[in-house]
Amino acid sequence: MLKDVLSISGKPGLYKLVSQAKGMLVVESLVTGKRMPAYAHDKIISLGDISIYTEDEDRPLSEVFETIKEKESGKAIEISKSASAEEYRKYVESVIPDYDRERVYPNDIKRIVDWYNIVINAGITEFVEK
Repeated sequence: MLKDVLSISGKPGLYKLVSQAKGMLVVESLVTGKRMPAYAHDKIISLGDISIYTEDEDRPLSEVFETIKEKESGKAIEISKSASAEEYRKYVESVIPDYDRERVYPNDIKRIVDWYNIVINAGITEFVEK
């Protein structure tokens, strides 16, 4: 589940919550496995709290990841890091056809693709509660 997967502003990649202490969290990088503290003043957000703007109502990131997982058969997304913004938009349209084109920016789409690849490569494959 994505509630224990964190994004920390100013730090690359994603982190898994290991434990909590007074005024800080202990997190582990999903990429390197290295543990480090994250303090209360860091901007920390759980992937479980993120949603994507659509034309009707917002879709939780967990549902978006589940749709991508079905499309990609549980594998990482094969898209070049140097792909154009238009290529990223076309990919997201194939997954979320009703996403809000005015409020979802190309860098948001790239971040979704990067995050999905990180969690899949870390062995996290359950996104929605059964």
